[in-house]
Amino acid sequence: MTNNRSISQINQKIENGEANIYTAEEFKKLLKEGNAPSFDEVDVVTTGTCGVMSGTAAILNFVVSGPGEFIRAEEVFLNGVPAHAGPCPNEWLGSIDVILHGTTHSIQDHNYGGGFVLKELLEGKPIDVRVESAEGKTIENTITIDDIGRGQIIGTRMAFKNYTAFVNSYDEPIKSIFSAIPLEGNLSGLTFSGCGDLNPLQNDIPHNVIKAGTRFLFNGAEGLILGDGTRSSAEKPNLMLAADYKEMDPYYLGGYKTGQGGEVYDTVAIPIPVLNEEIYNNLLVTDEDIKLPLAEIKGRHLPVGVTNYKEMWEGYDLRPQYDHSKCSNCDSCTIERICPTNAFANKKRNPALCFGCGICAHYCTNDAFNMNTGDVDLEINNKNVNVPIVCRQSDRLRGNRLSNKLKKLIETQEFTL
Repeated sequence: MTNNRSISQINQKIENGEANIYTAEEFKKLLKEGNAPSFDEVDVVTTGTCGVMSGTAAILNFVVSGPGEFIRAEEVFLNGVPAHAGPCPNEWLGSIDVILHGTTHSIQDHNYGGGFVLKELLEGKPIDVRVESAEGKTIENTITIDDIGRGQIIGTRMAFKNYTAFVNSYDEPIKSIFSAIPLEGNLSGLTFSGCGDLNPLQNDIPHNVIKAGTRFLFNGAEGLILGDGTRSSAEKPNLMLAADYKEMDPYYLGGYKTGQGGEVYDTVAIPIPVLNEEIYNNLLVTDEDIKLPLAEIKGRHLPVGVTNYKEMWEGYDLRPQYDHSKCSNCDSCTIERICPTNAFANKKRNPALCFGCGICAHYCTNDAFNMNTGDVDLEINNKNVNVPIVCRQSDRLRGNRLSNKLKKLIETQEFTL
């Protein structure tokens, strides 16, 4: 007979300081060592993922002028990034509502976009606003996060359970949103997304727990799951999410440059209360069990093989080591130009901005960065090839940090199940 326990019973154990709470990383480590706690010994597992999540939109309200200075906004630009005015017209009020897409590019620089604006606002940096009004007036102002009256982020398709890895067997480099730089040809590199066995939906495949109304952490802010996301399917589910933008931590949210311009990354942590043995058994998945389809980056739907997340993550470095002594006076620093999160500038690496993508270790002409991102043996077109992993578009370090934060909030009862 299947054992069952209720949320209230688990909450009571938390209040009494008796609950056994693990992050997904802690639980999987014990599992891989053959020491996984039994069903009776685990009450909650906090899962987490971080990666490029294109379906990110922010709804913001702020004042740009005094009342009566213009009728209504027609076009709005934040640091040169177009935002959608409305839906409320706010006629004559001087305040505007906008929807800013994380993937919208600046009119001056396609590598700079909404994801970078959202991070800079949260960091307290000033943002230039330009409004083109219905009657042809131009209003210019500067705002900071303190000027945002209300902010909400809606994620339309987030935290996919599984992704696809990409290679390029053609002769020429291919530009894609799935690689931080054009992916070189002749099977010279592999790019992928996904945090493997830390990912929330990998640990609750039938959606026993993760469903509409579930509370979670979205870039550090408490949020609600609205339901399935767009393009969600039984095979490749994803989520629609919402949380207060002003409560988010800029460490977990930001812009990410790709071969097709600026994108946006987010971090999600979801608790899984272990209510019954079915939920517990679904937590026993490991990276080795999670298949990762492999496809041509040109076309995206041309399958060429399959690998798994153990091949992507196990034993590899999450961050590069930087040797300043090897950094020469290049006329133009390649890494400063191609780093997707702008984590390297003026010969300095900013750990708070680093995403662990691995690009620097592969493309620095002076080998100033040391990072083992791994490689994978593949059978492609009936021949065996070894392909280095040159770009990650997910960050297990951030995903695990947010799941660890969620664990601590549950333990201190600042977050209730």
